[in-house]
Amino acid sequence: MNGPTAFTLGCIVVGALLIAMTLGGSFISRLPLSSAMLYLGVGIAIGPWGLGLWKLDALKDTQLLERLTEVAVLISLFTAGMKLKLPLKDRRWWIPLRLASVSMLVTVAAVTAIGIWLLDLPPGAAVLLGAILAPTDPVLASDVQLSDPGDGDRLRFGLTGEGGLNDGTAFPVVMLGLGLLGLHDLGANGWRWAAVDVLWAIAGGLALGSLMGALLGHAILYLRTRHQEALDADEFIALGLIALTYGLALACQTYGFLAVFAAGLALQRVGEKAAAPASESTPDLEPAPPTPAEMMLAVQRFNSQLERFVEVGIVLAIGVLLATVRFRAELLWFIPLLFLLVRPLSVFTGLLGTKVLGAQRRLMAWFGIRGIGSLYYLLYAITHGLQPAQAEQLLSITVGVVVASIVVHGISVTPLMHRYEARKKARSGAS
Repeated sequence: MNGPTAFTLGCIVVGALLIAMTLGGSFISRLPLSSAMLYLGVGIAIGPWGLGLWKLDALKDTQLLERLTEVAVLISLFTAGMKLKLPLKDRRWWIPLRLASVSMLVTVAAVTAIGIWLLDLPPGAAVLLGAILAPTDPVLASDVQLSDPGDGDRLRFGLTGEGGLNDGTAFPVVMLGLGLLGLHDLGANGWRWAAVDVLWAIAGGLALGSLMGALLGHAILYLRTRHQEALDADEFIALGLIALTYGLALACQTYGFLAVFAAGLALQRVGEKAAAPASESTPDLEPAPPTPAEMMLAVQRFNSQLERFVEVGIVLAIGVLLATVRFRAELLWFIPLLFLLVRPLSVFTGLLGTKVLGAQRRLMAWFGIRGIGSLYYLLYAITHGLQPAQAEQLLSITVGVVVASIVVHGISVTPLMHRYEARKKARSGAS
């Protein structure tokens, strides 16, 4: 009998990793490291630098990696939308909105300037780099995001909403960068970019996603309250909504990421507004159908588990990729500049005039976690004709930033968030 294949060994490694992370989750959560750091280490171990079980090259396996990262971001964006339960009229919504707009544009401008003046990139490539690195990650940032949808904490709410929104709002800048490189039609004086890529794609994506989420939510509500339909497989309803919304958004030339985020948000809104069925209307011997609110909770739990699963796969892939990326010396100064100057500058600028405490601002400035969204935008640019030399340079910077973010933010997230929660509890107890 032949020995085990690389696929067989890969299944053993991944299976053992998932079981170990599940059984040891509570212990790992107390350590100054994140689960992503462990996945990254295992990815390096099974890649060319280790056992050689798996080999990936971002410049050769671009389409495969683009689809994997695309699916991962979609699942995470839908989950992020379902976590945000505050009413849209609540002033705390200004925090993620300003982070995903003002702060993102400041980041793009700063990275573009660095790209032109310090990295010798042409303007189009510099703008593209800014767009790739501007969005924070909705997948890897789960440790600093909302775990309880009812939580209105400004720090967690702001970071969750920012991660859900700016993966879509960065898309117009990506298209601008591609247009400046001659890879996308901007129109005369940029009219097509402004009208289609900015106004229509953003507004249309948000409107379409909101409509789809609301329609499905009301359909579920109608069937469960009027006809007492149990509607099993809530998880498939959620996956169906993600796929249908994303497909329709792309067909309408709007931003699918924003549409899926809005769909999750709208679906959650319908569940919150729905009243539970009257218990007396159901015979004692027959269990009452799950209420819409219970259905939303089941969907959110399933999506969170699915999000964790795709996180394992993508971060393992990043660890494997490291062996084929030619890292440049410029990363030694670029990464500290991005984390310690550009991100804080963008956050403090975006939050001017908001009621965010100093400690919360500082933590928002630090936890600008970059990850799978940035990789997707890079891969999207490569598949749309980015020149090999520019693709290689942007790949080096992007993967370097993502890996650095996994490590430094992973080390700091547990002690910083525990300290933050302890201080918040002490303030609430004193009051």
